[in-house]
Parts: sequence; structure tokens; C-alpha cells
Amino acid sequence: MIMKKEKKFDIIYPAIIKEHLRAIDRKYYSLIRETIEQRLSDEPDVETRNRKPLKRMVLEVTWEIRFGRNNRFRVFYRIDYENRKVIVLAIGEKRGNRLVVGSEEVEL
Repeated sequence: MIMKKEKKFDIIYPAIIKEHLRAIDRKYYSLIRETIEQRLSDEPDVETRNRKPLKRMVLEVTWEIRFGRNNRFRVFYRIDYENRKVIVLAIGEKRGNRLVVGSEEVEL
């Protein structure tokens, strides 16, 4: 029996993501892009040590991945199962005990 492999998820980046990236050093852009594409195009809803559903939904964000040295980068997203899309809603950088998304500090 041959099992049909499910189509991968498309990654959607709303325009606001450009603003979030401006607050992050450009040298990390390729790491961020590659990590998002690798980890979220296949099974974005499988919980791992660094990919978890949020305990409380904030706006439309339901999932988070952490990566980079000391898990300094955070990507918040939601999954549209019907259309097989992952919508990236925020990209932030953890600085000490603070999470900075764009020009704003976000409470953890």
C-alpha cells in the first residue's frame, strides 16, 4: 500500500513582520527564515522541546517556536488547517528577561 504524503504547509508572512525584523540584527535574517521554513512547513503542530502551543491564546497566536543561541528568537504563529497555511504573527528577540517584538517590549 502506498500512502500519500500530505502537502506541506505554506508559510505566510504578514506585512507587519518586516517591522519586527527591523529590530533584529540583519545577520540573523537567514537563520530566522531557514528555521521557520524548516520547522513549520511540515507538522507545525507537533509539540517539541522548543515548539509549543501557548497556554493562553493572545490575539490569534496559538503556537511558539524558540531557536538560536540560548533560544533568543521567538516566532509566534497560528495554523490554518483548512488551507494548509502557517501564519507568522510575530517575530521577537529575547534580551535578558525581556522579549522585544519590533519596537515594543512584550510581557512574557
